[in-house]
Amino acid sequence: HFGRFLIFTEGAFKKLTEIYGSDSEAAPLKKGYHMPRAAMENADLARIINSTEVQSVLKPKLEAPKTHEPKRNALKNKAVMDSLNPGSLKRKAALQKSSEKGTTEFKEVQDKKKARQAESKEHNKKHKKGEETFYKTLMKAFEAKAAEAAAKKAGEEDAQEDEE
Repeated sequence: HFGRFLIFTEGAFKKLTEIYGSDSEAAPLKKGYHMPRAAMENADLARIINSTEVQSVLKPKLEAPKTHEPKRNALKNKAVMDSLNPGSLKRKAALQKSSEKGTTEFKEVQDKKKARQAESKEHNKKHKKGEETFYKTLMKAFEAKAAEAAAKKAGEEDAQEDEE
């Protein structure tokens, strides 16, 4: 088995020249047809490009632009945050300790919280008199009007019963 093995005879080559023509003359059997011709006479492109004549005329090779380091988010990257804000790691560690039960920092935070709550209660006792708050006075006025309306309604119902 030879696959696509073809053998051309001399007569076959003459017939091809008759149909398509040659490099120098046009095709006699095909009107206006010329054989395609190579765009370059010398196809050794690498030798042409690397020749001294071509290289002397070319511009020098451009250098790649300098790259810079990508920006890092300091809120997500602890090392960058520490470089921008040197006390951040210590502050975070102290905050962590203050939320762990059993540590002295936790006890200090709880003591401050209790003192703040006690101070708030003291302030409320001193400045916010229970019966004199705005909401309570508003509700008292409403209750008085509601009681007055209820009494008036009851009086009307009694009057209707008397008429019947």
